Amino acid sequence: MPDAVIPATAPAPGGRAPAAGPVPGPRPAGWRELGSDAELTELLGEPHPIVIDKVHDELTEDDLGILALSPFCVLSTSDAEGNCDSSPRGDTMGFVHVLDARTVALPDRPGNRRGDSLRNILANPRVGLLHLVPGGADVLRVNGRARILTDAPFFDAMSVGGRRPQLAIVVEIDEIFRHCPASLRRAGLWQPETWPQDAPRG
Repeated sequence: MPDAVIPATAPAPGGRAPAAGPVPGPRPAGWRELGSDAELTELLGEPHPIVIDKVHDELTEDDLGILALSPFCVLSTSDAEGNCDSSPRGDTMGFVHVLDARTVALPDRPGNRRGDSLRNILANPRVGLLHLVPGGADVLRVNGRARILTDAPFFDAMSVGGRRPQLAIVVEIDEIFRHCPASLRRAGLWQPETWPQDAPRG
């Protein structure tokens, strides 16, 4: 199998390597790469209208119910060069603070001080959120534009143990929808009998 030539990259500030272009050199034998949106549509087919119509731009009662029960989400960001990052965010159930039908806030709790997501937001405000409820079937996806606040009156409502967050990520919602539970079911994510017994546990 031919070896692809991978260009050396220096770590970016914060310890991450910068984005590289397509890997040059010959592709391994047998690889066939998808080349266009039209080819993808031919392979997948057209989505059902219900799948398209479920996307909306304001929180519904069902959405609010999921947020109220969710203690965990994944925050996806990218910097100005397209370097991507996905950061787990966990807290007490319902930790995402709803400001209005199109705005939510996430408290930023003390962590490893890398600040990857925060630095990305400063360079590129586009973010994605994926909310899970333990044992639940639904996944709530939120896409929007974020900004970082150092203080606001609602910080008091996000206090834990009497400590207000130093920062909050405020997301203005562009689109929101519930993702089908097929991936959770296939993974057996909430079924203890499928969990590996030797998995690291903190």
